[in-house]
Amino acid sequence: MSVRRLWASLSTLALAAVAALGVAGTAVAADSAAAGGYVALGDSYSSGVGAGDYLPDSGNCRRSANAYPQLWAAANSPTSFAFVACSGATTSSVASGQLGVLDASTSLVSVTAGGNDVGFADVMQDCVLGSEATCISGVDTAVAEMNSSLPGSLDSLYDGIRAGAPDAQVVVLGYPRFYQLSGSCVAGLTEAERAAINDASDVLNGVLAKRAADAGFTFSSVVDEFTGHELCSGDAWLHSVTVPVQNSYHPTTAGQSGGYLPAFRSVV
Repeated sequence: MSVRRLWASLSTLALAAVAALGVAGTAVAADSAAAGGYVALGDSYSSGVGAGDYLPDSGNCRRSANAYPQLWAAANSPTSFAFVACSGATTSSVASGQLGVLDASTSLVSVTAGGNDVGFADVMQDCVLGSEATCISGVDTAVAEMNSSLPGSLDSLYDGIRAGAPDAQVVVLGYPRFYQLSGSCVAGLTEAERAAINDASDVLNGVLAKRAADAGFTFSSVVDEFTGHELCSGDAWLHSVTVPVQNSYHPTTAGQSGGYLPAFRSVV
């Protein structure tokens, strides 16, 4: 059995139950942002899946005490803090289930959403368990959705956020590239697969940045913060295939504190 096939076989049990991914304006001073209420919306990259220490009342949303919204709020003491990001959230479920906490007193909003809309968790499962051709085909399908249906879904979500918090600064955060190419990994995906997944992340971030700008929101990329800390880097801030399965392809505690928090802090 080849190393790739052995690695895929060992990964099958975990990936069979992989949870969904968790896989813009002028910045204002942090003191000004903290003067009002802060609301943290979004998917598992904002709720902190993979970072552990989940808040007892968060259930399957898996909101972590180590997630960047919790860390920022603890350091800046906004007048109110609503942490409603949830694992598995899509643009539509954020719009329908999370926006109720917004109001006229909300001065700062953060959000990650879009990865689940294009089925990135399913793409990663196909890439680990399938052939290179299957993987790249799945990535191409996801990219097509990013360019076709996702922009309208983002516009709808962003309209809802602005309606709920008319005076807030809204920060849209992106997603990291998963892999360091020509890195330290000796098993798993091929370089072509890793490159295709990274390219898809770049496309997704580009769509998020464009829709955020058109909405008057701030987009903050996390790519620079995660550079040197991707999978295959030797110092990854992302989980690879792991147990518990929902942590797979999500930021570690270091990814939240060293990646997402600085990216968020730099624009508020």
